[in-house]
Amino acid sequence: QVQLVESGGGLVQAGGSLRLSCAASGRAFSSSVMGWFRQAPGKERRFVALIRWSGTLDYADSVKGRFTISRDNAKNTVYLQLNSLKPEDTTVYYCAAGPAATMTGGWAYWGQGTQVTVSS
Repeated sequence: QVQLVESGGGLVQAGGSLRLSCAASGRAFSSSVMGWFRQAPGKERRFVALIRWSGTLDYADSVKGRFTISRDNAKNTVYLQLNSLKPEDTTVYYCAAGPAATMTGGWAYWGQGTQVTVSS
């Protein structure tokens, strides 16, 4: 069992940066794939980035070069650094975890979400 709590969202101007954090509880964190998704109202949840226990990464094409995912297994925390933010990045960001998750599925646990708003 893994519980996830996101933080770090907020309001930022276009071109600015934010760092999202996701604190995980549960012994399975270090062996889990950790990821970030985002979902705008009325739209489907979309993959943003993931990091495996080995440290290998995947990103959605829309965020490559701007967002960076990382994890600190000692702190049971995964981060998403958001740089060069655009108004279209405005939405709720969700942390997720799964033992064998991929970009397209296998996510067993979800956080409650944190709002990111980018003003133009």
